[in-house]
Amino acid sequence: MLNSSINDAFNEQMNYEFYSAFAYLSMSAWYESKDLSGFAYWMHQQYLEELEHGQKFFAHIHDRGGVAKVSAMNVPKSDWASPLAVFENALVNEESVTSRINNLMSIALKENDHASSVFLQWFITEQVEEEKTVSAIIQDLKRVEKSADGLFMIDRELARRAPGSE
Repeated sequence: MLNSSINDAFNEQMNYEFYSAFAYLSMSAWYESKDLSGFAYWMHQQYLEELEHGQKFFAHIHDRGGVAKVSAMNVPKSDWASPLAVFENALVNEESVTSRINNLMSIALKENDHASSVFLQWFITEQVEEEKTVSAIIQDLKRVEKSADGLFMIDRELARRAPGSE
C-alpha cells in the first residue's frame, strides 16, 4: 500500500509526465509548421513515450492501492526562435524530469518503500538516456546552425526514429 506522501508525490509526477507529453506535442506542431517533418515525427514519438511514462505512474499508483488523480496542467510553450531552441527547451524539460525522479527516489528511500524504489529505477535509467539523446541532437544542431543542408540532413535522420525508441 502506498502511503499518502508517496501517493501524492507520484500523482504530481504522473501529471508532470502528461504535461511533458503535451509539451512535446506542441514542439511537434511547431516543427510541422516549419515544414520539418522529421523533427516533428521525432517529437511526436517523444510525446507518445511521455504518455506511456504517465501511464506507468498511473498503473503503479493503482497497483499499490493508491488513487491516481489527474489534474489540470499548464499550457505548454508553442513558439520558439529556431529548431535549436526547441531542443534546448526539451533538454530543460528532461533535466527537470530527472530532478523530479531523483526527488521521488529520495522520498521512496526515506519511506522505506522498496517497491517504489524498484519502480523508479527504470525511470532513473531512462532519464540518463533521454538527456544523452537530446544533448546529442543539440550538438548536431549547433554544428549545422547556419547550414540549411545540415538541417535537412538532421531532419531526415530524425525521421528514421523507430517507434518506441529514442
